[in-house]
Amino acid sequence: MAWIKYDIKTTAEAEDIISSVLYDHGITSIEIQDKLPVPPEQLDGVFTEILPTQQDDDGKAVISFYIDEDDPECDKLQKCAEAAIAELKEFYQDIDFLADKGRLENTDWAHNWKKYWHTIKINDLYIKPSWEEVTPDMQGQKILSLDPGTAFGTGGHETTKLCITAIQKYLKPGDTVLDIGCGSGILTIVAKLYGAGECMGTDLDKLAVAASEENLRANVKDTRDVTFARGNIVTDEAFKKECGFLKYNMVLANILPEVLVPLSTDVDKHMKSEAVLIYSGILLEKEEEVKAALEKNKSLDIIETLYEGEWMAIVSRKKD
Repeated sequence: MAWIKYDIKTTAEAEDIISSVLYDHGITSIEIQDKLPVPPEQLDGVFTEILPTQQDDDGKAVISFYIDEDDPECDKLQKCAEAAIAELKEFYQDIDFLADKGRLENTDWAHNWKKYWHTIKINDLYIKPSWEEVTPDMQGQKILSLDPGTAFGTGGHETTKLCITAIQKYLKPGDTVLDIGCGSGILTIVAKLYGAGECMGTDLDKLAVAASEENLRANVKDTRDVTFARGNIVTDEAFKKECGFLKYNMVLANILPEVLVPLSTDVDKHMKSEAVLIYSGILLEKEEEVKAALEKNKSLDIIETLYEGEWMAIVSRKKD
């Protein structure tokens, strides 16, 4: 199987018009690469553990789209693409505009990425992909089977490692756990492997909720006391109530500082007395900003900070 790839090199300000012209010609699936900052309103709809590294905007953009050579409509779509490009060249003849066409082979896309993902060990926990065998070293240890998928969180990133390390240190058997921005569900599953009781994971992405449920079933025999739900615990009062108040011994949030800061205002309302709050997903340059937000909440005390590479995590405890 192979695709014909079209790259349109243009400017960021022309993205909308070019996309519209392509759409008018029947090219509806496109990819845009630029260095524009992510608008805050887009971040409001996503809980994620890693904010894409932002480079200085140079005004340039590349708009790409693909045509499957095995598609019965391939010839027609190629003609549509050529017509769209011809129109765009005429319209943008006064700027630096270039269209490139290349052929992209897909000999084994579904498997080639596997060589980059292997079992990792975090203290006594092994996180392994499904295609790797259980080795003698893993016998008798905690094992979490997890494949990379559509949702964030495979254990390999520093932010997830920091959060797991804190869970291993502070979780007590039977603790109730709230996982905010659950992604793949990895932190909830880790908590269950270490003896947590009732758990709830939340995310704004329905794919994350579905992935979490699937990963839970693959790793935990009895899932009756674990719930994953879609909702915004920062702004939605009804969803806050659904999650429960004064209910949890541990709250996990491995997400963006842009979410951690407003979350700090009343996250304690979900926590029992002396409950532990674990924040991760924090670049070192954002450390003081997140700490300041936590310190404004007089119900919380920061008790530990953890570091790895460019990332850090903050552990707080709710006062009596």
